[in-house]
Amino acid sequence: MLATLIGASAFGGIPGSAHAERIKDITSIAGVRSNQLVGYGLVVGLAGTGDGGTGLTLQSMQAMVSRFGLVTGVEGLNARNAAAVMVTTDLPPFVKPGQRLDVTVSTIGGAKSLRGGTLLMTPLLGADGETYGIAQGNLVVGGLGVEGQDNSSLVVNIPTVGRIPRGATAERMVESSFLETEHLILNLNRGDFTASANMAEAINNIFGPDVAIPLDANSVRVRAPQDPSQRVAFVSLLENIEVEPVEPPAQVIINSRTGTVVIGGNVRVTPAAVTHGSLTVRVNERLNVAQGATVVTNENQTIVAPGEPVVTPESTVDATEETARAFVFDGGVSLSSLVDSINAVGASASDLVAILEALREAGALRAELIII
Repeated sequence: MLATLIGASAFGGIPGSAHAERIKDITSIAGVRSNQLVGYGLVVGLAGTGDGGTGLTLQSMQAMVSRFGLVTGVEGLNARNAAAVMVTTDLPPFVKPGQRLDVTVSTIGGAKSLRGGTLLMTPLLGADGETYGIAQGNLVVGGLGVEGQDNSSLVVNIPTVGRIPRGATAERMVESSFLETEHLILNLNRGDFTASANMAEAINNIFGPDVAIPLDANSVRVRAPQDPSQRVAFVSLLENIEVEPVEPPAQVIINSRTGTVVIGGNVRVTPAAVTHGSLTVRVNERLNVAQGATVVTNENQTIVAPGEPVVTPESTVDATEETARAFVFDGGVSLSSLVDSINAVGASASDLVAILEALREAGALRAELIII
């Protein structure tokens, strides 16, 4: 049956539509994932942009040279051309020992730039503390930093982070249950009961009834071939099955920091009237300064002498209120009508947020309002 399905797929036998989504684009297989690796290392060969007298870097240099039988104290070392770094990468699933990985190198000390540096041999550890890779090589740095003698500086991009393409070698394979389990679990990238049901139905239409069973809004269980040699071909067919996309829930997303508002296509508004206007108050303050005088009178004459200036504040308050502009939403109004009505009154981003929040409080906004 699997061979027949493969042949049908080659000639367009698996149905789909122009707007359908492939299973490989909306799901991931449980247990088939990458693992994060991290290591502490030393970058050398910098042109005076290293950590300098940082104690951590000096200790690392001392430990490094001691491996070659050299004995020295940290007082005799200088880290101007070296930097302590953290090395990170992801170990993809099914990677075999000897395969190459890209790594990212980031400073953790006072180094100003990693340009021109070389990472020395660095073990890459997993969450279990075991070594899964070894990294070493010349860094590629996209940033640039320049500093003058008068402490002026110019920094372009981020010179304290670099990459080493294919700079690590995998040393150990992470065991996977892909070939051993009786079932495959497909986890949706975005949980939805309708999407889970539609995906199980599409799989059963291709492979037969009860091959796929939706477990919940996030997962679908698929019965896999018993023969391990057929699993790769089975998953290849499985992930290319197309599923009709489901409509997302009605949501309005508001980013309070940037003023960005995203309104979903299923948002509806029940009958409501909205009045939009603004009150502008201007306060102008002016100081009137007059020359003061001191009057001194004795028995024979009166003398007027200049005194301290007299400052008299003068304030003018002016209030201007724009004419309130009202608009009415009919029942079940669509997204386009909602946007057109709000744009017609010239509402700013903050005004739009206020209008949407007021509609929600009134119960007229048929959507979930999410503020991030």
